[in-house]
Amino acid sequence: MTDRVHPSSKPAAANGTTPTATPSGTPSSAANKARLYNPTRQPYRPQPPRRRRSRSCCCCWTILSIILFLILITAIASTVLWLIYRPQRPAFSLSSLQISQFNLTTSSQLSSRFNLTVTARNPNKELVFLYEPITVSVTVDGVDVGNGSFSGFVHGKKNTTTLRTPMIRSGQSMDSKSVGILKSDMKKSLELKVQLDTKVRVKVGSLKTMRVGLRVSCDDIRAAVPTGKSATTATTSDDKCEVDFRIKIWKWTI
Repeated sequence: MTDRVHPSSKPAAANGTTPTATPSGTPSSAANKARLYNPTRQPYRPQPPRRRRSRSCCCCWTILSIILFLILITAIASTVLWLIYRPQRPAFSLSSLQISQFNLTTSSQLSSRFNLTVTARNPNKELVFLYEPITVSVTVDGVDVGNGSFSGFVHGKKNTTTLRTPMIRSGQSMDSKSVGILKSDMKKSLELKVQLDTKVRVKVGSLKTMRVGLRVSCDDIRAAVPTGKSATTATTSDDKCEVDFRIKIWKWTI
C-alpha cells in the first residue's frame, strides 16, 4: 500500500523561520505596542502654568509708602516749626463800610456803591504772609450786591496794613427772588456780610510754604439805605472778622 504525504496547513516562511501567531482578533500593531510598553515608566503629567506676580500691586505699595513717608515728614516738620515759632493766624477787622448809593429800580435793576476799609494785622514775630490778589464781595441775606478787589501784598512781621477799595455796581439785573429779599430789607435796614477770598503763603526765613486758600468773613453788619446824596455808615457788633484757612484735597475743601 502506497503512503501519501499530506502538506502542512501552515506554510513555512520564505527564510525558513516559522511566523509567530497572533491571538485571534488582535491586530499586529496593537501587539507591537503591547511589547513596547514599560510598566516602570512614569505617566506623563502636564505641569500647571506658573503664575507671575503682578507688578501693579508692588507699584501701589511703593506709591502708598512714599505718600505716607511724605505725610510723616511734613507732620514732623510742622510740629517742629510750631514749637519754635508758635505761629498765629493773621487778624482782619472791618474798619469802615460806607454806602453812598443803593437803588433798586422798577425794572429789577440794582445800582450800588460801597467804600470799604479793612485792617489786616500780623501778630507773628518771625512769620511773613505773602498774599495774592484778594477778591471782595458784599451780600444782603445771601444776595450779591457788590464786588471789588484788593491788590496782593507782603504782610511783614508785627505789621498792620490798611486796605481800601470802592465797589460799584450799575444797572445789574436781579431775579424775582432777590428783588423780594432786597425790598424787604430796604424797608428797615440792610443786613450785610463782607467776604474776602485769597491765597496766601507763609515765609519763615528763606523757607516758603505752599499756597493755601484763605477766607475772611465779616458778619453782623447793619446799615440804613442812603437817601439823596448823603452816604450812610454801617455799624457792626464786633469789628473782628473770622479767618479760615481752606486746604483743598482733590475735590474736597477743608
